[in-house]
Amino acid sequence: MASMVSLSSPLFWSQCSQRSAPRFTPRRIDGVKSAWDGRTFLVLPVRCLSSGPSQDAESEAETTSSPSSSSSSPASTSTYKWCAALGGIGLVETAYLTYLKLTNSDAFCPVGGGTCGDILNSDYAVVFGVPLPLIGMVAYGLVATLSLQLTRKNLPFGLEESNGRLILLGSTTSMAAASSYFLYILGTKFSGASCSYCLMSALLSFSLFFINLKDFGLQEVQKVVGLQLCIASLVFVTLNTSYGASQPVSSSVAEIVLPYFTTEITTSSSPFALSLAKHLRSVGAKMYGAFWCSHCLEQKQMFGREAAKLLDYVECFPDGYKKGTKMAKACVDAGIEGFPIWVINGQVSKLLSSVNRFMGS
Repeated sequence: MASMVSLSSPLFWSQCSQRSAPRFTPRRIDGVKSAWDGRTFLVLPVRCLSSGPSQDAESEAETTSSPSSSSSSPASTSTYKWCAALGGIGLVETAYLTYLKLTNSDAFCPVGGGTCGDILNSDYAVVFGVPLPLIGMVAYGLVATLSLQLTRKNLPFGLEESNGRLILLGSTTSMAAASSYFLYILGTKFSGASCSYCLMSALLSFSLFFINLKDFGLQEVQKVVGLQLCIASLVFVTLNTSYGASQPVSSSVAEIVLPYFTTEITTSSSPFALSLAKHLRSVGAKMYGAFWCSHCLEQKQMFGREAAKLLDYVECFPDGYKKGTKMAKACVDAGIEGFPIWVINGQVSKLLSSVNRFMGS
């Protein structure tokens, strides 16, 4: 015989009302008459819930929110992979330049030629005595390593992903700010020069910055824009302080007084050098130079002692050099701007090879 429960039974309400209200399932209702006390009971199949309506709402909320969280994960993963790849490229480039800097080797410059090497070996390639490529190698290495760890959701020191993203954004912000500063230096201090490695590093830095900026979104960026401005300002101040500290050195060099001196030519002249020097003198060719110019001395050594005496050589600073000293009038009239300069039949050239071509004609 099936058990029967009265709706007015205290046992029923003590078991069901403590957690939740009873839920009536849509089943057939049976009226059963009992001989007990001559009363009729209405028996309803009742199922008590183990959890209340609030838990149902929470589970529905979790169900609706889970798609949005899972949909953002692939975008972030793609961002991290791009950052790891670009950071790896930058790491290889700066490692190569660091090796050249530490070994005092010349860089292979596919674009820019000698001007590229001049920029890489200038005073602007060092920050507080530390080679700039070494600093770049550390920065690119940090970005690449952190991006890989974010991809695997395995951050060191117990960092959360949100903190890792902030570190990545701060790093790329500092790199983009530094690249902006160096592009300004390249355009103002090295006007007309080209440096393929500098431009490539700037492209990588800006790409990393904008990729991370896009991943954060507008609302999140508005929350950290103050931090980004502080990082960029700190980079500008640091670089400006570093290069400003080296400025007195260059100004002190300008105060140096160089008295005029002559340098002995130690090589002997070949028959060809003697005939070339005689021919140049006969056609009125002139060599303009300065007593401190090492390239001028090299060309005289190529001619040798005897042939060098036959050359029509014009010294542009016969009284020595100090700040404010002007060139000799003959050099000013010829429009000399560098040394050595050859003027042959009205044509100006810096290289001795033009003399050889002239002889061949």
